[in-house]
This record gives sequence, C-alpha cells and structure tokens, in this order.
Amino acid sequence: MSSEVSPPVSGQTPAGSALEKRTLRKVLIRLIPFVIAMYFINYLDRTNIGIAGPGGMNEDLAMNATQFGFAAGIFFFGYLILEVPSNLALHKFGARIWLARILISWGVVAAAMAFVPNHGWLYVLRFLLGVAEAGFFPGIILYLTYWFPSSMRARATALFMLAIPLSSVVGSPLSSWLISSGNAIFENFSGWRFMFIIEGVPAVLLGIMCIFYLTDRPRDAKWLSAEERNWLQSTMDAEEKSKEETFHYPVRRSLLQPRVWALSFVYFGMVYGLYAMSFFLPTIIAGFQESFGVEYSIVEIGLITAIPYVFGALAMYFWSRHGDRTGERVWHVAIPLFVGGVAIPIALYLSSPFTTMIAVTITCMAICAALPTFWPLPQTFLAGAGAAAGLALINSLGNSAGFFAPYITGWLADLTGTQNASMWVVGAAMVAAGIVTLILRAAPAPDNLDANLK
Repeated sequence: MSSEVSPPVSGQTPAGSALEKRTLRKVLIRLIPFVIAMYFINYLDRTNIGIAGPGGMNEDLAMNATQFGFAAGIFFFGYLILEVPSNLALHKFGARIWLARILISWGVVAAAMAFVPNHGWLYVLRFLLGVAEAGFFPGIILYLTYWFPSSMRARATALFMLAIPLSSVVGSPLSSWLISSGNAIFENFSGWRFMFIIEGVPAVLLGIMCIFYLTDRPRDAKWLSAEERNWLQSTMDAEEKSKEETFHYPVRRSLLQPRVWALSFVYFGMVYGLYAMSFFLPTIIAGFQESFGVEYSIVEIGLITAIPYVFGALAMYFWSRHGDRTGERVWHVAIPLFVGGVAIPIALYLSSPFTTMIAVTITCMAICAALPTFWPLPQTFLAGAGAAAGLALINSLGNSAGFFAPYITGWLADLTGTQNASMWVVGAAMVAAGIVTLILRAAPAPDNLDANLK
C-alpha cells in the first residue's frame, strides 16, 4: 500500500509556480527561524539536567543514577496528562496566544529549578515543567500544517527540528560553560543552579515576543501580499478539505484510531533512543575516565557531547529533503531506526573513546533522520480538530519514552554497574519501532471503526 502523499494544490502555469515559490520562501524566512529558536530553548530546558547531573547536581542533592533518571523522566508525566487538551486549546484559541502562555510558564519553572533544596523538590519542579511545556511540540507541528503544503512539510518539520541537534551542539557546551562559570563566580551558589536561571529566562522573553511576532493563519499575514495570502490560504484549505472528505475523523475517532496508536508506538521507539542519549550521554562520556583511563573537565564533556549532534543535524536536513523529493515516507522512517538500533549496542564493545563515539554518532544521525520524516505520516489522514488531538496523542504517548528511557537506563546502570544492558534496551526499542513501521506501512486508508464513532 503506497505511503506517498498527494501533491498540494498550486498553480500549473509558470506564473503560478513563481507565486508558489515566492510565497513559501517568505513563509519559510518569517516563521522557521523563530520556531527553531523556541524549540532550541524548549529542548535545552528539558535536557540541560543531563549536563547538570554530572556537573555537581547529583552530588549536591545526593542522587544516585536511578533517582537522576526519575528526575529527568518525571517531566513527561505532565506532558502525557495535558498534551491533548493543550493542543485542542491551541487549535481553538490560536498559536500566537497559546504558545506565548506555554513559553512564559515553562521559563518561570525552568529558572525556579535553581532553588531546589533536595531531590524531592527537583521531582516536583520537573513534573511542573512538563505540565507547563505540554502541547508545545505537537502545537508547532500542527501550526506548520497551517502554513506548508504536504509536499514541503517534511522539510519544514526538519528545519524546525534542527533545534534538537543544535541545542546539543550549542547547548551542551553552553550549559557546561555556565556551570563552570557559576562555580567560579559564586561561593555558595552552585554552577548548575546558575545555569538553570540563565537558560530559563530566554523562554519568558520569547513567549512575550510570540504575542507580537507570530500570525495564526495565512489569511491574517499582513507580511504577505494579497495575492500571496489568497494563494496560500486556498491551497491549505483545499488540502484540509480533501483530507476531511476522505478521512473524516473527528476528535473522538482520531483518538481511537488503531493507526494513531500504532504510530504512537513507532514514535515511542525513536524517542526512547533520543532521550536515553540526551540525558545519559554526558554521564557515559564522564564514564570514559574510568573505562579508558582518560580525564575530562565538565566543559570538555559538554564539547564531546555536542559532536554526534553536528552530524545528526546534517542527517536530519538531507534525509528529510530526500523524503520530500521522493514522496516516500515509510522506509525513510524504518531504515534509520534499524541502523540506529544496531549501532548503539555495538558501541558497548569498542575499545576506545574514539570508536565508541563513532557508533554513538551513527545512532544520533539515525534518530535525527527519522524524527522529521515521521511526522508527515499521521498528517496524511488527520485534519482539523482531529489532527490537533491525534498529533497530540501520538506525541504524548511517544514522549512517555522520555520517562521510561532515563529511568530504566539509570535503574539498569545501578543494578548492573554498567550502561551495557540499558543500551541493548535502547537498540531493541528502535528496531521494534522500525518493524512496526513496515508492518503498518502508514498508509492513509480509513479503518473500519464502529459506526457510533463516525
């Protein structure tokens, strides 16, 4: 069953093609840098605990690996609870206001983590951070469906999601430097606390900017000409109408779609790998000191952590472009999952930091390549409020891996004394997700549900 997406409605004449290119170029330049900046800070604030842990937080709060994993992962409980209602609120009230609310509230909570007196309070604030951030990522994915035709959506999603590797390329060394600087500046205020404050403030500032900068729909875009606004809005309306006529899934039916739940499992597998790396890679690199007899400062750990994500950013962009150009989606998700799932256990049996980091880098590239090519799959059969609910459900269930990955990774590390067992689990989760992708084939065909759900 084919997984190709129908091309968008656009002009067939040379003039129409020129209008399309001009309009989408303006949209790309106007929106993508800003949403990248928002997601950069978002991802940094949820994962900087990975640098804070070996940077003094675990010692100051007397946390073992299991407690650290729980603190990292409890964030996603709030996500799971409020993701769907938050995305429905964005669909109802508009992206401009709702994204501003999300950014401001999470920035306040992220900065407040600087003042936790013990790991119990850290658990509380990490949970509240998840509550505050709930709906941000699927909200942006939904927002992009208002502005980019399906033929360009994987590329637009990939550009937005470049914030993930960039937040590690730039964020890991930055977080490490802030910790080191804070330790040098303050006598009675740990550097990791200083880092949480400095990295929480930008979210509040970007939230305020959202109110004045973002535009909810193409019809409201004064920065486009009347001709460009009309073309883009009619194109997006035509795509939406086509999906609604073919796959009329209202909110309740979208939430009960077997295909939605299957895609949630696929996303769970890739997110499991992503967050196992994000939260524990700095700790694994710090462990090289014992395993291979080397010594790294906290800044050097941050710089080494950034290396796989440089290559991940390149893989994300070029793989998504290839997916858009060919129109093929299923294998563009499955192949990276298989490659990454095999590469990460191999890293356990290599004999030097250099070769181990090569295997880790291949895994990072695979995860980054799969992420943006995944999201066009549910968008081929979800529309309107059903899309808001379905995308949020996929993201929330998939992101539950954000709890299980760090918690299980930490628990297995404490249980066995090494990271080996946990990396085998990461590989198995990614391979299983790839298998389900191929079984599902992610084809936008309606499922036979009970008539009462129509």
